Amino acid sequence: MTANTKSATGRMSPEDAIDPSKALVPSVQRVNEMRVRKGFWPKVARTASRIPFAKQLFSVYFAARDPETPTAAKGVMLGALAYFVLPFDAIPDVLAGIGFTDDAAVITAVIATLGANIRKRHQDAAQKTLDRMRDS
Repeated sequence: MTANTKSATGRMSPEDAIDPSKALVPSVQRVNEMRVRKGFWPKVARTASRIPFAKQLFSVYFAARDPETPTAAKGVMLGALAYFVLPFDAIPDVLAGIGFTDDAAVITAVIATLGANIRKRHQDAAQKTLDRMRDS
């Protein structure tokens, strides 16, 4: 399947969202950015208490939104965040105990490979966001 084709359901598969070879294809990047923009905070609000890797997730989010983050890193980060947002993925998020393991693995892989692009200011913003969520 090419970056400009869709599956039989008319949607990109979860693998397309995080495929590093497609992360910088403009059409894939636009779709991922749109998914993240529309779906990230609503999904976090619904699932925050069940996301054990929330600080890491938020750090990647803030790095991906930073204009100073290199375009290539931003493309891969947006792919990982789009995978988190997708309602269908390798392990459904509704499965208690294991639902976010695939999402955590994707975020961990992004941090392992692109961690130099996640600055202290991104981590600080992530911590402030977590603190605000806990206080409300």
